[in-house]
Amino acid sequence: MPRLLAPTRPLPFGELVLLLAALMSMMAFAIDSILPALPEIAAEFTPQDASRAQLVIAAFILGTGIGQFFIGPFSDSYGRRRALMLGVGLFIAGALGARAAGSIEALLAFRLLQGTGAAASRIVSQAVMRDLFSGRAQARVGSIVFSFFVIVPAVAPMIGQQIIAFVGWRGLFASYGWLGAVVLTWFLLRQPETLRPENRRAFRLGRVLVAMREVLATPVALRYLLVASLGFGQLMAYISSAQQIYVDALGAGDRFVYYFAGVALISGLSGFINSRLVMRLGMRPLASVAFASQGLIAAALAVLWLSGIISALPQGWQLVIFIAWSVSLFFMNGLTFGNITALAMEPLGHIAGTASAVIGALSSILAVAIAAPVGLAYNGTPGPLLAGAAICSVLALALIRGDRDRVRG
Repeated sequence: MPRLLAPTRPLPFGELVLLLAALMSMMAFAIDSILPALPEIAAEFTPQDASRAQLVIAAFILGTGIGQFFIGPFSDSYGRRRALMLGVGLFIAGALGARAAGSIEALLAFRLLQGTGAAASRIVSQAVMRDLFSGRAQARVGSIVFSFFVIVPAVAPMIGQQIIAFVGWRGLFASYGWLGAVVLTWFLLRQPETLRPENRRAFRLGRVLVAMREVLATPVALRYLLVASLGFGQLMAYISSAQQIYVDALGAGDRFVYYFAGVALISGLSGFINSRLVMRLGMRPLASVAFASQGLIAAALAVLWLSGIISALPQGWQLVIFIAWSVSLFFMNGLTFGNITALAMEPLGHIAGTASAVIGALSSILAVAIAAPVGLAYNGTPGPLLAGAAICSVLALALIRGDRDRVRG
C-alpha cells in the first residue's frame, strides 16, 4: 500500500474522536435522513399501504446485523483499514442501486446491501476504540464519541428534507455515496492500522465460529449484549415511529424535522456528562440509574396516555409532553451507549473485531424484532411506544442488577 495511504503516527485525541464519530455517523445518517422521504417513497411504490415504506429502515438495520457477522471477523484477519474499504464499497454500491430502484422490493434489497456495508463503519469504530482503550477509559472515549455523533442524527432529517426538496428522494442516495467516499478517504489518509500482528486470526469459517462461540459463551458479554439490544430496540422503535407520531398523532407537520433535531442535540449533552462521571462512579451504576429513570418515566406516561388523560389535553400540550419524554429517552441512550458496549467488550479484547461484530449484529437483529411489534401496535397515540420503552428499560435494569460482580464497571 502506498506510504500516503499507510500512516504510522497515532492521531491526536481530538481528531481520533471526530473520526470515530464520523464512522458511526455514516450509519446514523443513512437511517435518519430518509425519514422525510417516506411519504414520497410510499406514494411511488406502495400507495395502497403507506406503512410499508418504513421497511426501508428495517431493511437497512437488518443489513447492518448481517454484515457485522462477516465484516467483524474479516477485520480481525485483514485489519481495520481493509475491512472499512470493503464495507464502504458495499455501502456505496447499495446506495447507487437504491437510487435506480424500480420497485419497493428492489429498493429494500439494495437498502439491505447498503446496511451490510455500513456495518463496517460501526465495526471499525468499535474495534479501533477497543484496540486503543479498555475499561472505563473505553467507556469515556465512547461517551465523547457519542456526544459528537449525536449531532448527525439530529440534523440528518433536516439535511434529508433539503436534499429531497432539490433533487427528490433518489438524489438522497447519491449523497450517501459521497459521504462514504469522504469518510473512507479521511480514515485511510490519517488513521494507522490498530490491529496488532499477534492478534490477527486466520479468516476461516471454523475459527470464526470458535470466536463467535467464545463471545456467546462469555456470560458478561452475553448479558450486556441483551442489555444493548433492549436499549437499541426502544431507540429504533422511536425512530421508526417518530414521523407518524409527530405528524399524524401530534400535528407537527413540516416542523417534525426541527423537533427531532432539537431533541437529539439537547440529549447530546448526556455523552459529555457520562464521560465526566464514568471514571468516578463506574459504568454499571450510571447505566442502572439511566434505565431505572426511563422505566419509571415511560411507564407513567404510557398509563396516562393509554387511559386517555393526556389525550384529552390540547394537541400542543401533548406535543410538549412527547418532546420532553423524547429528550429523556435520548439522554438515557447517552448514559448507556458507551458503558454497555465497554462492559460487553471488556473480556474480549483479543477478538475485538469479532466481538464487536457479534454484539453489534445480534443487538441490531434483536432491536428490529423489538421495534417491529412496537410500531405495529401504533393506535394513533404515543402510548404503545411509551409502553414498549418502559418494558425494555425495566428488563435492561434487571439484567444489569443481576450481574453479581459488583467490582466490574
